[in-house]
Amino acid sequence: MNPNSNAILTLCSHLCVGNGVMPLEPKEWGELAKLLMDASLQPCDIFDLSREDFKNTLSVSDEYTDRVFRLIDRNASLSFELSTLENVGITAVTRADKEYPQKLKKVLGNNCPPIFYVAGDISLLNHKYIGYVGSRTVSDDDIEFTKNTVTKTTALGYGVVSGGAKGIDTVSEERALELGAPIIEYLSDSMMKKIKKSNIIKAVANKKLLLLSVVKPDAGFNVGVAMMRNRYIYAQSSGTVVVKTELNKGGTWAGAVENLKHNWCSEMCWDKNGYQGNKALIEKGAIPINNDWNGDVESLEKQRNNDSGEQLSLFD
Repeated sequence: MNPNSNAILTLCSHLCVGNGVMPLEPKEWGELAKLLMDASLQPCDIFDLSREDFKNTLSVSDEYTDRVFRLIDRNASLSFELSTLENVGITAVTRADKEYPQKLKKVLGNNCPPIFYVAGDISLLNHKYIGYVGSRTVSDDDIEFTKNTVTKTTALGYGVVSGGAKGIDTVSEERALELGAPIIEYLSDSMMKKIKKSNIIKAVANKKLLLLSVVKPDAGFNVGVAMMRNRYIYAQSSGTVVVKTELNKGGTWAGAVENLKHNWCSEMCWDKNGYQGNKALIEKGAIPINNDWNGDVESLEKQRNNDSGEQLSLFD
């Protein structure tokens, strides 16, 4: 294992958490990483520092030093737990690994999590993707639109990135599998439970599905994680299609609004009559699409930019 990766896992993983062991959360890791960088140290150097050297070099408190060294003390048991996970097909990648999702690093920068747990062929990250998000409750029209749109985008060489939830996520992934396109799922639920399903086992074995999660593999559903994973879907994709969202409500709405604010990727929204949430996203800047869209994200974005430029020129 990469020595720096070992250090990040030791400090941030929620595996093997006993009494008095409090892993660093992503923001805390970012703060420590900056302290180490300012001191011309790498993460792996923590293993060679005494308590006093750690405290004095980084100018941290006794309490913080004790916390870090309790985490270091569990390194052996953590390594054993990681080996156990590898036996069932789950590995971990950190920001120190070349296999870490590079597109997320590029788009999200320091907001990337320090660790992802992974099941599947990590090289699938090198493919290009379109994100698909939407409601868990879907109509026949929603399903038909999603399938038709996935068919168009996969024909242009895009895979599907989604969250693996019921509804739009599942419909888009199933259609991609039918077409032989690669899929990335950013999970908010138990990876251990997921990889026991026969269809998942088959897709992973065929190198068509890659699962990633920021939480330990046996963790259950967490609303905060579900909200957070939306940004990974947008950041991983060349463009994301919002099929259906409720107005001012739910994870799909929150993720879509956040993407429009930060512009992580192009956001396309189905211009469906009667869908007030969709209409509001389009008013906020999402690109309207319908059944006539050919799936070409780049041309759509260029057209929007050109249209915006022409409008702006009227006021020069």
